[in-house]
Amino acid sequence: MTTVSHASRAIGLHVKTGRVARAAALLGLTLLAACGLPRSGPSKNEILRGGEAGVRNAHVVMVNDHVTRATAYSPSYGFSNSFLSAGAVGADEIRPGDVLGLTIWENVDDGLLASLGQSNTPLQELQVDSAGYIFVPYAGRIRAAGNSPDSLRQIITDRLGSQTPDPQVTVTRVAGDGATVSVMGRVNGQGVFPIERPTRTLSAMLARAGGVSIDPEIAVVTVKRGGSTGRIWLKDLYENSRNDIALRPGDVILVEEDQRSFTALGALGGQTKVPLGSEEIDAIEAIALVGGLQTQLADPTGVFVLRDEPESVARAVLGRSDIYGDQRMAYVLDLTQPNGLFMARDFMIRDEDTVYVTEAPYVQWQKTLGAITGGASTARTLETLGE
Repeated sequence: MTTVSHASRAIGLHVKTGRVARAAALLGLTLLAACGLPRSGPSKNEILRGGEAGVRNAHVVMVNDHVTRATAYSPSYGFSNSFLSAGAVGADEIRPGDVLGLTIWENVDDGLLASLGQSNTPLQELQVDSAGYIFVPYAGRIRAAGNSPDSLRQIITDRLGSQTPDPQVTVTRVAGDGATVSVMGRVNGQGVFPIERPTRTLSAMLARAGGVSIDPEIAVVTVKRGGSTGRIWLKDLYENSRNDIALRPGDVILVEEDQRSFTALGALGGQTKVPLGSEEIDAIEAIALVGGLQTQLADPTGVFVLRDEPESVARAVLGRSDIYGDQRMAYVLDLTQPNGLFMARDFMIRDEDTVYVTEAPYVQWQKTLGAITGGASTARTLETLGE
């Protein structure tokens, strides 16, 4: 009887332990269903369902040839006509702020200006005032701005000619403070430089500042002139002479590294903000820049490019005329299709894009199995401790 009793208790304990394990497994499944599994972001199907639900101001679009053509628009840098059509500044033109040097010769021993025994009178560092005038003794207040040194020489000669016989005058520019530009940013020599005959154009002024100190492939040059601003790639400046604009007094030239970038998220080799690095890159290049797809995680049928499209591009992509304002677009690339890689190669990435790669469905299944088997293992541990 004692042996039977012990056996019965053992069977009862085994049954009870089995129930505990099953209960633990069921509890694990319930918790998984209630709380969800950890993951890097939404799944492909979740995003597609959001598009089918007609989320306001958001559109999910499969990439095809029509989409790649319609989205080929890329905001470009360049100068407006007001910059391109501006003529070169005359290097000899006198401006307010310039400093002039005058020398006056007189053909008499006791002249108006010369000291006794002297034949000439130097008048150095005459600064042109803000109204454009200088003062010359016995010639009075003379407008210098807008004249060349030679024409100003003739004006002064005529003024003095009525008071001293046959005066001879020379006019030189000592400093061109009134015709300067500021060069700053990623150049080897920042500073304020005069517009002189050799430096009347943008490329010449950059050379005067020592050239750029960053890779020319990613250098962007901005010119601010009054209330207008123009921006251009440095390489376009040298490839097209039309972009080598004439400078104007007061221009501000800024050289900086290209600030355009995209963000990479999801099942990629890296999740980070990535500089575009060149004027244009496609989706294949963007994925390669962050190490490609993670072999053990990525779903190659669920590569998304998220961006805000301007109204004109959104209308072209969707084939609708009732679209107004910027639109949120989720472009879908399926790399497993026969032409999927070609589509990705033709789809251009733009500034502020988000490239997101979803996880493969089996990854979530593996996580589920791991959580369940982990729960069962915990139950077995409890069973062992109970013994």
